[in-house]
Amino acid sequence: MQDKNFDKLAQKFAKNIYGTPKGEIRAAVLWRDLQPALAAFGDRKLRILDAGGGFGFFSQKLAALGHQVVLCDISAAMLAQARQQIDAAVMPLDIRLLHAPIQALSLAEHGRFDLILCHAVAEWLSDARQTLTDLLTLLEPDGLFSLMFYNKEAMRFHNLVSGNFDYVEQDFKVKKKVGLTPPHPLYIQQVRDWFDAWRLTLVCQSGVRVIHDYLKHQQPHNFSQQKLLQMELQYSQQEPYLSLGRYVHFIGHKQA
Repeated sequence: MQDKNFDKLAQKFAKNIYGTPKGEIRAAVLWRDLQPALAAFGDRKLRILDAGGGFGFFSQKLAALGHQVVLCDISAAMLAQARQQIDAAVMPLDIRLLHAPIQALSLAEHGRFDLILCHAVAEWLSDARQTLTDLLTLLEPDGLFSLMFYNKEAMRFHNLVSGNFDYVEQDFKVKKKVGLTPPHPLYIQQVRDWFDAWRLTLVCQSGVRVIHDYLKHQQPHNFSQQKLLQMELQYSQQEPYLSLGRYVHFIGHKQA
């Protein structure tokens, strides 16, 4: 089995993920979560790894705060987009682009990082646990790991309320895969168990898109995207809504 390379889907990915209301929700929830995590480091400049970060949405935001970022991705097309955006930035950004699979990252070559981001990557990996275990060898003691993953139970519930019962009964196996449907969604408890095994303390847990994906097709006349974003932020860290997030975001702290 091969891990997903987005070279052929780079434009579609960028548009669908961050050029839509659901992308705005994703960005808002993750940035809300990351800000107190960053504050815990104080004012010092951080070494940050954005593993499988595509065109570097968060790499660019973090570099704009003065941090040193390594953006690694398997897709040359995504990194080309990143280069265009970095070159067009109003201020210089300390971002090193690395064209490689995250499995190729080594401690000897790249050293350790204060913060590692791995967002919407695990569900595309044929062996997520081993890949992430290896990735965490690059995390500094007292460092933070930000992992966002595709939630299998939310995928199931969304298809149940959509009436896709055959798809659910077949455990989401279809003859023709949709390009942006991850093949390896994860269970929340499964990932919590991984964090325990990695000796990472969960300091943040959020659902991403806990409302958006369950909205009825016909909205009330006074429906507001801004109000939706506000509600997403309000309920994203409360159960049962957290566990209904299409994605789930964990931040783990590595004890020194």
